[in-house]
Amino acid sequence: MSESAWNRIREDVRIVFDRDPAARSTLEILLTYPGVHALFFYRVAHWLWRRDVKLLARFISNLGRFFTGIDIHPGAAIGRRFFIDHGMGTVIGETTEIGDDVTLYQGVTLGGTSLKKGKRHPTIEDHVVITAGATVLGPVTIGSRSRIGAGSVVIHAVPPDSTVVGIPGRVVRRDGVPRASGLELGDLDHGDLPDPVARAISVLVRHVEKLERKLEEHLARTQGAAERYQSVDDEDLQRVKSFLSEG
Repeated sequence: MSESAWNRIREDVRIVFDRDPAARSTLEILLTYPGVHALFFYRVAHWLWRRDVKLLARFISNLGRFFTGIDIHPGAAIGRRFFIDHGMGTVIGETTEIGDDVTLYQGVTLGGTSLKKGKRHPTIEDHVVITAGATVLGPVTIGSRSRIGAGSVVIHAVPPDSTVVGIPGRVVRRDGVPRASGLELGDLDHGDLPDPVARAISVLVRHVEKLERKLEEHLARTQGAAERYQSVDDEDLQRVKSFLSEG
């Protein structure tokens, strides 16, 4: 492997200190972080894949999946300072393209939607965070500095600086201006993701309460007239009953 490839592996180890506050030492990362192990297998397999040693590349990739539970196809293009936290069940397809400073959590799928050869997996731009259990399908682009909420299913392109949640994924927040170029730990605050369903229900509840107030005001204004109409109706009904009984 080239010197640049080894430099990337060293970066993969160092970046863990910035993305995971639980990391305490380089030795701990090398021994206990499956995301780092998976990237090591991937870097070796990708180096072989690019030199057309594809069978050995796939074999090494499968070894990585066996030992880490993370499936990264050796044909995928992954940038610098890529971090997979926990990682179990993560799948990255063959034509996936991932930029720099991207973070993935466990159970993320970057999958394809076509049986045809060619580009069929997502493109993930720089500084994107994709949280646990999210799925991105097809040759869509996730814009830089975006966040994908846990469990979301994204099937359409996402503009930069967006937050996406739901099934199918919908953009529920756009910052309007790019955030700082670095990926800060504050950007990993998944609890800050908006809930569009709860928001819609809240709007409906307020609307119903407004209608109920208007109905009560209307009934209060018309109550006297309604009582007079009711008394007339009762008198007419009694006359009809009396007439029928006499007949």
